Amino acid sequence: MSDSLETFQRKMASAADLKQVVRTMKAIAASNMTRYEQAVRSLDVYESCVRNGLHVSLRHQMPEPAAMRPHSATGVILFGTDQGLVGQFNDELAEFAQRELVGAPDLHVWVVGERLEYRIRDAGLPVKAVFPVPSSVAAVTGLVVALLAEVMSWTSRHAGQPLWIMHHQPAGGELYQPVSQRMLPFDDAWRRELLALPWPGNRLPEIVGDSTLTLGALIREYLFVSCYRACAHSLASENASRLAAMQRADRNIDDMLHTFRSRWNQLRQENIDEELFDVVAGFEALRRPATQKPEDVTHETA
Repeated sequence: MSDSLETFQRKMASAADLKQVVRTMKAIAASNMTRYEQAVRSLDVYESCVRNGLHVSLRHQMPEPAAMRPHSATGVILFGTDQGLVGQFNDELAEFAQRELVGAPDLHVWVVGERLEYRIRDAGLPVKAVFPVPSSVAAVTGLVVALLAEVMSWTSRHAGQPLWIMHHQPAGGELYQPVSQRMLPFDDAWRRELLALPWPGNRLPEIVGDSTLTLGALIREYLFVSCYRACAHSLASENASRLAAMQRADRNIDDMLHTFRSRWNQLRQENIDEELFDVVAGFEALRRPATQKPEDVTHETA
């Protein structure tokens, strides 16, 4: 009986240690999720400046709409994760991409995350290049710069062809959902949206220098902001998924501890009852008369 009690004590101690690890991982996931969400919010100010700059540039120079070309190629950037304890994060994005890209011609897929790459290849989609998942907010910029270098090289050979970004986006609390955004080409709806933006001041600024170079630089910054936001959203969703997984693990450990404690208390009570029975039996044996027969002892005990 004592061995069983010691076994349950070891199990309870191990579960308590695991609970501390889970709580630590919950705190880290919550902190990371908040950090990436703050990065997205801080990006709003810069994006607003870029959009205002495009508003002014398009007023001074309205480029001719690109001629509609048949889609002969499609570029896609997918943001996944290389970390564990995120549930079906990569699987859900791979299934979403497979559904969205049905019938797309000559796919060129850039994947962020080696684990997502395996899912994408299993889904039958061609992978052009794989990039590591950034481990911090500071590392996001380097990833985006490398991605845009690949994208610009591709667009120079496939002008006017669609380029998409697909990633998970936070949907409140611990929820997230896969979304897609078309980055290129810029169409009339995109131009009208920018031209309809209200200018924050009373006077519009003037462009100094070559307006074509200015417009090109602002478009590159617009692409950078879009790609950066998608990456930050993906990382925030990843940590939201991990936080949800850790909360489920925390509840399961609490249930396990409750079961262990209940069983330990039951075994301990049984041990105490057995020891009390032995004490009572010994006391009865000591107060029994020496001439009393064994069958009488049995009768009295009954």
